[in-house]
Amino acid sequence: MSRFTKPTCRIAAQLASAAAIALFSFAAAAQGASAQTARLGGVYDVSLAGLKIARGSLSLVVQGNAYSAKAGMEPAGVGTIFSTGKGGAQASGWIGRDDVRPSRYTMASRAASRDFYVDIALGGGRVKSADVTPKLKKSPERIKVTSKHTRKVVDPLSAILMPVPANKGAKNEAACDRKIPVYDGWTRFDIQLSYKEMREVSGRGYDGPVVVCEARWIPVAGHRPSRIKASGIENRHMEAWLAPLGESRVFVPYRIQMSTGTGTLVVEANRIKLYGGKDTAAR
Repeated sequence: MSRFTKPTCRIAAQLASAAAIALFSFAAAAQGASAQTARLGGVYDVSLAGLKIARGSLSLVVQGNAYSAKAGMEPAGVGTIFSTGKGGAQASGWIGRDDVRPSRYTMASRAASRDFYVDIALGGGRVKSADVTPKLKKSPERIKVTSKHTRKVVDPLSAILMPVPANKGAKNEAACDRKIPVYDGWTRFDIQLSYKEMREVSGRGYDGPVVVCEARWIPVAGHRPSRIKASGIENRHMEAWLAPLGESRVFVPYRIQMSTGTGTLVVEANRIKLYGGKDTAAR
């Protein structure tokens, strides 16, 4: 297996949908009998050590406080030489004042001649059911995922929506003040964000400031500690650049980067199109 194949498959299955989908979302509150509706169509690139390995697509609709997203990924550039895997994910749910409440998440992909599938139903602040393929191999070392690990969690795709309360005087830096609890069907982990700096970006469909957060991946359950230690992922440098879109106070990833043993993995918007307006038929 090529050195490019493992990062492509593993990151595509966990990080790319959690932190790899670029630029997203308007979420405006419903007013009377009408509600703000926004749509997004976008393309993003995934590169490793400066070489393009994959390309993804994203479509999103946010109406009032409800959202629905669909993402896909396939090899691109040098990635087509080492991998024929591809996959996609869908998520839907609700946006709260300062949190995201997913109701359904599905993911299907094929990589290294193996099929991966996830179907998660959520409600009442917890995972109601989860169907995954393949099953995790039994190991006495593996930390078991219990019911307490699947409360107040988000799926990898819904994790990229980061609402911030519109408090008077609130600053953009507040977007980094969060720990994101993620459950992907196999494992439970946290993404801890902390503020680093502000930057200006332009030329990819969004011109303006982004909040740069330092990020840390924290394993919680479903993993084998010895493998986590050997991979060194807990100590890898990660950053998330978050962009505020519209006046919704919802922040979303503009760029994600993470150091790996073979170079820096970067997921960044290539081009996007945003469509927004009032849907007077909305209730």
